Amino acid sequence: MGGKYKIRVLVVSEDEVGVEPLFYCLDKEGYRVFRAGTGEEAVHLATAEPPDLIVLDQMPSATDGPKVCRRLRREENISAIPIIIVSVRNNEEDIVAGLESGADDYITKPFNPRVLVARVRALLRRYRRGLSEGEEVLTFNDLVIHPGRHEVLYKKVPVNLTYSEFCILHLLARRPGWAFTRYRIVDAVRGENHVVTERSVDVQIVGLRKKLGDAGTCIKTVRGVGYTFVE
Repeated sequence: MGGKYKIRVLVVSEDEVGVEPLFYCLDKEGYRVFRAGTGEEAVHLATAEPPDLIVLDQMPSATDGPKVCRRLRREENISAIPIIIVSVRNNEEDIVAGLESGADDYITKPFNPRVLVARVRALLRRYRRGLSEGEEVLTFNDLVIHPGRHEVLYKKVPVNLTYSEFCILHLLARRPGWAFTRYRIVDAVRGENHVVTERSVDVQIVGLRKKLGDAGTCIKTVRGVGYTFVE
């Protein structure tokens, strides 16, 4: 008889010793945690046996956290896996850079273990719920959104979106014409009690529009409010 499935978390960190508190925190929660020391190793491990979640542990002197994130997002088979960046860099520019690179969440050090676990749980819960939900397919001319498969097609060609980008598009497309505030968007994608800046949401929207190409015009800015989806 097979044992109970353990959620697999890939931690990417060059610091084998410094990453121990993060390992302990996740292991205590019952997750199966394994480490990659470099970005290349992370891509190799993730493609060989895709994890349920990836945590990028960015060191103070490291500048390649976002670079590794972008590298992971370019791999088609693992591009939708939720990614969290954990970093000592806590200024807005670094947070925006992390989110812009494709991360679904950004947690600053030092972190409260309970808060970290809560945010990991929330991200996994929303991701798995999205995969299992049998919601109807949304079709807008050449743009097709498959909620259950986390798949978007434009002119029958797959659009490679991150988890957060997909959630934002799905949120807006479910209620065409409805104006969503930036706070509402963040609550829907990352859950409540997150530090919200207008720019962090705007970064996600810019990336989403760019990937959608001509279809990106369906996402309109509502001045003073947020964003809306137009058919």
